[in-house]
Amino acid sequence: MNNQKQQKPTLSGQRFKTRKRDEKERFDPTQFQDCIIQGLTETGTDLEAVAKFLDASGAKLDYRRYAETLFDILVAGGMLAPGGTLADDMMRTDVCVFAAQEDLETMQAFAQVFNKLIRRYKYLEKGFEDEVKKLLLFLKGFSESERNKLAMLTGVLLANGTLNASILNSLYNENLVKEGVSAAFAVKLFKSWINEKDINAVAASLRKVSIDNRLMELFPANKQSVEHFTKYFTEAGLKELSEYVRNQQTIGARKELQKELQEQMSRGDPFKDIILYVKEKKKK
Repeated sequence: MNNQKQQKPTLSGQRFKTRKRDEKERFDPTQFQDCIIQGLTETGTDLEAVAKFLDASGAKLDYRRYAETLFDILVAGGMLAPGGTLADDMMRTDVCVFAAQEDLETMQAFAQVFNKLIRRYKYLEKGFEDEVKKLLLFLKGFSESERNKLAMLTGVLLANGTLNASILNSLYNENLVKEGVSAAFAVKLFKSWINEKDINAVAASLRKVSIDNRLMELFPANKQSVEHFTKYFTEAGLKELSEYVRNQQTIGARKELQKELQEQMSRGDPFKDIILYVKEKKKK
């Protein structure tokens, strides 16, 4: 009994030591940010040098723990506060997507930086996907030019497989849809994506994540029609996407008609009623 009582202070002491060790390794994204920004300042806007710096720094800095901070810096130039704003009292860099030129070629070059980084440190893949989902929810906090750059970059990354199309679910946020941000962003994104791949490859990626039949939800409920969708995207230069959605709707309507006909016939509905139903559906 006495031996057991003497063990208790020892066990308590061990737990205390563990807490002390954890305290020394406290989460400190600011220090991590300063290290990354200092390195980017030295590399300048040479994206080859940036990629090499990031590759080498992964051996010294804790990318796994500070993935969100790392990607915030590479996209926006510094850590993002809720809503998508940069804190005034934080260090920032112009070596980032938002400070770059607004053209597809530049975004393709930045996409290569992310590709190389994630290929080198595979564990960053999930963190990067979460980062892009977050950035899409922050779209209202970015300028139009920043949104355009992010859209082009995302399209390229979707095309080369760095990102999964499931990240597009963030665009169905009610506020983004209501204010037209989702549809405008989608135009730039799909242009970039289709430029890298064709519409068939894009459609296959959308089908894998069950978004192929949800594209009209990029618009508010009162504008979710094939006519509005095709007019909007055709005028934006995406006729192939408009035709794809129209075809999807036709296929969906045909399947719905087949199912209803089977049910009517199994119920033994009058043949004249079935014919009338088919004629009405055909007009619609």
